[in-house]
Amino acid sequence: MSDTPVIFKRTKAKANQRAREETQQDEQGQQVQVIEPSPSAVASKIRNKAKQRAKTKTSLSFGAEEEEAIDQGFKIKKSNLSQRLTLRQLPTSSGTLPSNVDQASLSHPTTSRPMYDEAHLNELKASTPSFRPSISTGGDHDFDTPIISTPGDLGTESLADPEAGGVAIPSQSFVLAAKEKRERLRASSPASPHTDDYISLSLTKRNDEYLGPHPESRLMREDDDLGEGDDDFAEYTSAKTRIALGKKAKKAEANKVREEMQDLIADAEDIDEETQEWEQAQIKRSGLRPDDNFSTPVATSVYKATPIPPPTEVPGLESSVTRISQTLVSMTASHAQNTASVSAASVEYDQLDGRETELREIIAMTEEKRRWFADFRDWLENVATFLDEKFPQLEQLEDEHISILKERRDMIRSRRRAENEDDLSLFLRSPLPVAELEDLDEMGRDIPRSRLKVTRDDRQSARAARRVTRRKNGCRGQDEEGYSTDATLPLSDATDYLAALELLSRKRDDILSDVKVNEFKDPSLGIGIKFAEWRERFEDSYQGAWGGLGLVGAWEFWSRLEMLGWNPFEDSRTLDSYRWHDSLYKYSRPNQSNEDEEEPQLGPDGDLVSAIVSTTVLPRLSKLVEGGAFDPYSSKNIRRLLHSIEEIEVSVEKNHHKFQILFNTVLIVFQDAVNDLTSLQEPFLATDSAPFHPGAIAARSRLLAHQEKLMSNILRWRKYSNSLGIDEVARNLLVNCILPIAKTGWEVGGQEYVHRISRQLPNELTTLETKAELGILES
Repeated sequence: MSDTPVIFKRTKAKANQRAREETQQDEQGQQVQVIEPSPSAVASKIRNKAKQRAKTKTSLSFGAEEEEAIDQGFKIKKSNLSQRLTLRQLPTSSGTLPSNVDQASLSHPTTSRPMYDEAHLNELKASTPSFRPSISTGGDHDFDTPIISTPGDLGTESLADPEAGGVAIPSQSFVLAAKEKRERLRASSPASPHTDDYISLSLTKRNDEYLGPHPESRLMREDDDLGEGDDDFAEYTSAKTRIALGKKAKKAEANKVREEMQDLIADAEDIDEETQEWEQAQIKRSGLRPDDNFSTPVATSVYKATPIPPPTEVPGLESSVTRISQTLVSMTASHAQNTASVSAASVEYDQLDGRETELREIIAMTEEKRRWFADFRDWLENVATFLDEKFPQLEQLEDEHISILKERRDMIRSRRRAENEDDLSLFLRSPLPVAELEDLDEMGRDIPRSRLKVTRDDRQSARAARRVTRRKNGCRGQDEEGYSTDATLPLSDATDYLAALELLSRKRDDILSDVKVNEFKDPSLGIGIKFAEWRERFEDSYQGAWGGLGLVGAWEFWSRLEMLGWNPFEDSRTLDSYRWHDSLYKYSRPNQSNEDEEEPQLGPDGDLVSAIVSTTVLPRLSKLVEGGAFDPYSSKNIRRLLHSIEEIEVSVEKNHHKFQILFNTVLIVFQDAVNDLTSLQEPFLATDSAPFHPGAIAARSRLLAHQEKLMSNILRWRKYSNSLGIDEVARNLLVNCILPIAKTGWEVGGQEYVHRISRQLPNELTTLETKAELGILES
């Protein structure tokens, strides 16, 4: 029996086990196998009986006694333990008693009822294990598969002998092995709320959850809500929630929710980190954490012996001295390195200290710069407001001055045209008969013929009177008539012209009459000092912002105001005689020396005089020439114009675009003069010669002299302007004006004028056509 292995067969637990089989022996000695009920089956049977009794009870107040009387009589029931002791009948054994206790086994007696004495019961009690061996949960096994235990695992004895059909008593070694295995399992698998606190005697795991009256059925009854947990979790599933109706109910519900939130917040605030850590530690120690993995075995530490260090030799004197020497050398090097680090740190500290001082100075200078620029910005805003108010007045007076000059030019041009017509009518026939002439006065009324003759005689007498006046004043003219520009106005007109200029001067002074601050009256005391201070204190910012050009832009108002009424063709003053020229000249040269030998060196702005000449003087001169201040027949005007241009050229280059504008303006003035003369002569040249008149030769000489003077001025301007379209103007004057008039009186002075003019012409103007024309005339 000891050689055969012990075989256990695990059977599945039944859902509703009423009793277990027991082996009984009837009176005739026959053996009957009876199944013993398990503890879980017994407990389930008791619960079912209690439920049946509860169902049979009624809540009626009558008829209860009759039902009790109808019920069966009282029956005495034995307990399960006494029933098992009474009904247990062991199978008989034909063998003899074992030689030792380990081989003892129970056998059925030959008699019908078992017989036990006290010694036999004590022996059974000692050999019966108190706990059932625990079943390993390491892997999934089929309970129908038999588990074979070797003698080395559970012992040499078996609990059940399939051949004998009896139950063997476990030996002492088997019990000790089971206890040790149970201890190992308890130590390796910590307790948790998911495991039982006892070892079950059944081979299968019992499920204590109530599965209903028919657990084997998979159908769900409609009214069977037992076990759903709706009543237990009603507070968390909103099963008891009621919808609030009305303002008071809604308000009360909101207050309740608010109070719950406040309680939750207060509870969360009361829990600190230390308390929470302590609670987690306690839960971990108790083994009640739901997230613990109980199936994971605890890794056992493997003992490792401490390694024995290798033996160390005792140092000798020589090695110790060598080691000490090396240590001394290393310490000396470390000391030198540390000393160098300290020196470098000291130098760096001094540098940082100096840098801190510099930064403090920079911060102080920046703050001072900010304050100064804030004041400077406020002052510039005041200057801008002043200029916005005064500039329109200045521009209005400049336009008024141009209008006065245009009126004077128109008066001289109309008188000169009338005198040329008188001369042409003396040696050429009038373009229309006298009867067809429509002479109208200023009001559009017809002028009688006698009155017309009187007006022509008056112009001739006025011309003679002006010539006599010029000779008396010391203005010595040419020997022949016509060389005088004759741009003098009549006495009344001259008086009105001078009165208009004087009124313009008074209006100029009235512009600054309401100004009380000297900084706005004299720019050298205002913007000159402010910009000079800016350049001296913050030179980098001044140069980066082009402060000099800003100064010129602000100074332009005072320079234009000072030059208001300036006419370089009548005024002999030069540009350096104005105050703005002197102030800007000194501002451009801040480092002026007392030595007169060398000119002071220019500052970082350069020559600001040239800047204001290009922005103020050149545009003003162009407007004066265009407005009629320049007379193309006057040699004095052309001389003054060239002098002014040469003076401007000292500050501004000749190829400047504003210089080109001035050249084009002068060219247009000469073109207008030639075109006006051509349009005047064409009607007279289209007619035949007029009858003899004693003043015809003098009239032709005056007209040719007048045109010769215009040609001379054009040629003088051509030398300076380098052509730029003036050659075409001179050619038109020669071919369309001078030659046709000279042909009418070639023998009486026309040839002489043509030869004199041809000698003045440059080679570029004497083209083949002109030379051929002159050659034909000479032949």
